[in-house]
Amino acid sequence: QPVGYNVLQFSLLQRASRPLSITPLVLDSLPMQRRGLTPFTYSRFLVPWLCNYQGWALFMDLDMLVRADIAELFDFADPQYAVMVAKTTQRFEWTSSILFNCGHADNAALTPQFVDDPQQCRDPHHLDWLDPSVVGDLPLQWIHTVGYDEPRSDAKLVHYTQGLPCHPQLRGCEYYDAWMTEQQQMS
Repeated sequence: QPVGYNVLQFSLLQRASRPLSITPLVLDSLPMQRRGLTPFTYSRFLVPWLCNYQGWALFMDLDMLVRADIAELFDFADPQYAVMVAKTTQRFEWTSSILFNCGHADNAALTPQFVDDPQQCRDPHHLDWLDPSVVGDLPLQWIHTVGYDEPRSDAKLVHYTQGLPCHPQLRGCEYYDAWMTEQQQMS
């Protein structure tokens, strides 16, 4: 989905007050075979490993739009937590955007072998490798899921989980104009 990736990347760079390094997860380059609902369902959990278990990193699904400076999100990083997520009412959306404390000891479990093995890593989307005490909260403005969450005008991160606004059947969805404007400015 190059259009989604490019719009997301553009939205991040347009609003960034600090340098960013944006790296797509290219499945063919990752040492894992496990696939889920989508081919990238499990690859997100390799982020700490890809960062050599150092620093903070943000995983984002590519069907998103950032409407604020992403540095604001990183300002919430709290070293007591292994991960930080916006705990929406839709539990399945928690891991669509994950702020990883890559160096946290509990994330050392996220090796390619562990993530690739459904016997060991049963349901990482429920953050089952972590004790709940090391899962921090991000403000809900930082993950607004179109079509699931109640409409809001102050979303800083919009997730188009039902499909990108470039698809005709999604014309007029919440934040449609914001996404289309971003795509046009990118051109």
